[in-house]
Amino acid sequence: MLDCDLPMSDPTPRILVVEDDARLAELVREYLEGAGYEARVETRGDRAVTRIPEEQPDLVVLDLMLPGLDGLEVLRRVRGRYHGSVLILTARGEEIDEVVGLELGADDYMAKPVRPRLLLARVGNLLRRHRERGERGAPEPPGRLELGSLVIDPAARTVAVAGRPVELTTAEFDLLWLLATHAGQVLTREQIYGDLRGIAYDGLDRSIDLRVARLRKKLGDDGKQPQHIKSVRGVGYLFAVER
Repeated sequence: MLDCDLPMSDPTPRILVVEDDARLAELVREYLEGAGYEARVETRGDRAVTRIPEEQPDLVVLDLMLPGLDGLEVLRRVRGRYHGSVLILTARGEEIDEVVGLELGADDYMAKPVRPRLLLARVGNLLRRHRERGERGAPEPPGRLELGSLVIDPAARTVAVAGRPVELTTAEFDLLWLLATHAGQVLTREQIYGDLRGIAYDGLDRSIDLRVARLRKKLGDDGKQPQHIKSVRGVGYLFAVER
């Protein structure tokens, strides 16, 4: 049995693997079931858009190249009706797919070929964060945070800038909350990556940088001379405190 970062408890986390490569789908299902998850497989995108909202799995592992509808279109159609996490699985390796996927609400992505331990680490981290967001017996969340014109309410998971609501994906909100609660402090990519993804930074993955770029745009920050989220060359990011 492969190791898993998420302690097993009832009910067993349910995962839907949307992948048209039958051999790969079966391997992924075996990895997940070997780690104690309940895993099902769907091979077509046009069927996935019906199954995902109806079944409400705890997590969807979503390939991009699918018959019927591609993975990005599946994500676009289900995100407003599906409340779990989405891990994009792709062989494309194209930055535009990463950007669009994150913009549409994907929580994480990883490239093929699939490495079992890395897959399970990503899955375990996403399920842990999803479970923590949904727990009702957890301690009261911290109060809302006000940093100049920016207001973040962690209980409602809402963000506003100068009174204007800002729509963020789950992954974007988590990144903003992490940076804002460490305002004035430089966070390295290793720290951010470890907190948000639960695994060590490999020095190559650009998902954090892509999310920062999306956050800046949504917060109305100038990408070339940002006022909120500043880059610290060769180190990481700093959320600047407004004067």
